[in-house]
Amino acid sequence: MSDVPFGFGLPDRDPERREPGRGGDQGGGDPFGLGALFGGMAGGGSPEDVLGKMPLFAELQKLMNWSGGPVNWDLARQGAISGLAAGHQPTSDAERSAAAEALRLADLWLDQVTELPSGIERTAAWSRVEWVEQTLPAWGALIDPLAERVVAAMTSALPQEAAMSFGPIAGIMGRMGGVMFGAQVGQALGKLAEEVLTSTDVGLPLAPAGTGVLVPQNLASFAEGLDRPADEVRLFVALREAASQRLFAHVPWLRQQLQDAVHAYARGITIDREAIERGITEAMSGGLGEGLDPSDPESIQRLLSSGVLEPAETPEQQMALRRLETLLALVEGWVDSVVAAASADRLPGHAALAETMRRRRASGGPAEQTFATLVGLQLRPRRLRDAATVWGAMAQQHGSVERDRLWSHPDLLPTSDDLDEPLDFVARQGLDDEFRALTEEQPPEED
Repeated sequence: MSDVPFGFGLPDRDPERREPGRGGDQGGGDPFGLGALFGGMAGGGSPEDVLGKMPLFAELQKLMNWSGGPVNWDLARQGAISGLAAGHQPTSDAERSAAAEALRLADLWLDQVTELPSGIERTAAWSRVEWVEQTLPAWGALIDPLAERVVAAMTSALPQEAAMSFGPIAGIMGRMGGVMFGAQVGQALGKLAEEVLTSTDVGLPLAPAGTGVLVPQNLASFAEGLDRPADEVRLFVALREAASQRLFAHVPWLRQQLQDAVHAYARGITIDREAIERGITEAMSGGLGEGLDPSDPESIQRLLSSGVLEPAETPEQQMALRRLETLLALVEGWVDSVVAAASADRLPGHAALAETMRRRRASGGPAEQTFATLVGLQLRPRRLRDAATVWGAMAQQHGSVERDRLWSHPDLLPTSDDLDEPLDFVARQGLDDEFRALTEEQPPEED
């Protein structure tokens, strides 16, 4: 996956295929026939007509007929499932029964450590392919606004001279963007499906509402080398899934706040027109090697890979990312805290399993990889530890009811600055409790 959100660079080509006469190259140094594409349009043919006559692009043209939004989700689904096909293992009846039992027991344990009731109405054990198919609607709601803004920003920021040079293909750039995004998202989801253990492993609820999910194939891989019984690992992960489901089911604003933070980042995507004009000028004058020639795909590739067209992150976007990072850390920290309270005296391997989960996050777990791909967000393990400290200290000093009361309104939650000094935040909650007690309405004194 690209480190640049929705990377626009064309893939590297095999140098051998650029040699004349190799790999079906009919244009000398143009193995994919892009020279014919640009040459045909220069001769007056429409982009669609030229593409339809080229075998490679005939299939691409079908993909470009997508009209369902800025991301071609048909392509994303096909790409993700294709990447998973070789290692696909369907779930068995025994795995579904084991998942249901683990999630049921997890809910019973959690009832004793949190006032938030169960959020699970049904249980499921998904294969990797099922995880992709069932979570696509949630990914669409999250990613479409971001991709749409990227396309709009890129299109509006091109200097007039460049827009004229690329005029013959301007009509298909939007659909090409859908193909590009679909391919990249499909790759990301395919890789993610090989790692996730539940439906909330990325910090967001991706399954249909009320559905608690385990992914048995990935659970088996996760359990390898842990030296713990498989049913213990399954129950530990089920506790995490059941805890997350409670939070998202009974904190109605939480899901929307997380999506709004991502969309706030998308709204802030802008392109520095002056920087692009300087880059285009430099490219045309040969500053990027041999100069920019709109009829030469290699020249276009050099421009795309130079970084000239990459969006510049604004202060507003940095604030949105900080808010998203803090919310995800608070969700993860609360889950850590209540799972520890529920299982510390019941699961012999809880400490080892919790440490394994922390190492998994620190080395770049599913959430970090996903959001780094989508919005350039890097989740810092320190934030997660500090968030867990807040929730643990709140329960210890003020009880689980006061701990969970902080979820009743977003303004009550600790901010990113509060997480810098988590114990100070917890201490202030005690002062707030005393103030509320002093200001409660007292009965009038008798004369």
